Amino acid sequence: MGLYLRPTALADALAALADPKLAHSPARIDRLTVLAGGTDFYPAQAARAAWLEATPRNVIDISGITELKGIREDASGLTFGALTTWSDIADAALPHAFDGLKLAAREVGGQQVQNRGTIAGNLCNASPAADGVPPLLTLDAVVNIASARGRRSVPLAAFITGNRQTVLAADELVTSIHVPAPAPGARATFLKLGARAYLVISIVAVAAVVTVGADGCIARAAIAVGACSAVPQRLAHLERDLAGLASADAVEVVAARHMAALAPIDDVRGSAAYRRQAALVVTRRALMQCLAVAAEAAA
Repeated sequence: MGLYLRPTALADALAALADPKLAHSPARIDRLTVLAGGTDFYPAQAARAAWLEATPRNVIDISGITELKGIREDASGLTFGALTTWSDIADAALPHAFDGLKLAAREVGGQQVQNRGTIAGNLCNASPAADGVPPLLTLDAVVNIASARGRRSVPLAAFITGNRQTVLAADELVTSIHVPAPAPGARATFLKLGARAYLVISIVAVAAVVTVGADGCIARAAIAVGACSAVPQRLAHLERDLAGLASADAVEVVAARHMAALAPIDDVRGSAAYRRQAALVVTRRALMQCLAVAAEAAA
């Protein structure tokens, strides 16, 4: 390993990332690699070493930057600092619209991983099967990014561009994830299908947020599917078809045509055909759960 930096201030981290010798190095392994919880970084390092592949030489450990930690709420919504851990999220008192995110937080590895893994790290790792992405997509999350050049905000739907790919430039750092204030009556869930119950990569993951009006009809539905495309996808066609429907009729509307946006692959965990069918079944179950919780709350 070459450089190991551990700044305690965001400004220092951004200055280091802006170092032209590192940020613009033609060899990616010579650029500064950001380290947060390390739950993806260290296993990847071990895998590369085992296959005699080059590993990142220069690391910037941002885990000591206090201003990147914590959950803040104001009139505009909730903001999760980049270093907020999955255990922080699972234990936080959040509105019901975040129940899906809290369930996903308990699916990110085991307890030790949840204690270390961060919300921003899950997004920046950009795995197609990242458990945190579908619930954040249903919440219309926005990723806040900073560099020495300035700041910008990118909708999560545009932040991840492909398998292990994001819009982040070499000198940029995710500072927080903002979620607009949800509707008070919104109810949410997260369901994950894997080869076993825990500590497994998803075959299919579905997050849903549903708001039911006083008339018993769906005012808004947001549904996202992970592990069935290079990037987790919102099911926009299904969301439009569910709007205005009576709760009792909603589940029967979910059909194979609504899975058209997905692009599953064949791998060791399941075939593309299996994934597509499983996505349909799990989506129906997620919708049923949200509607059942909404009905119970209204009773």
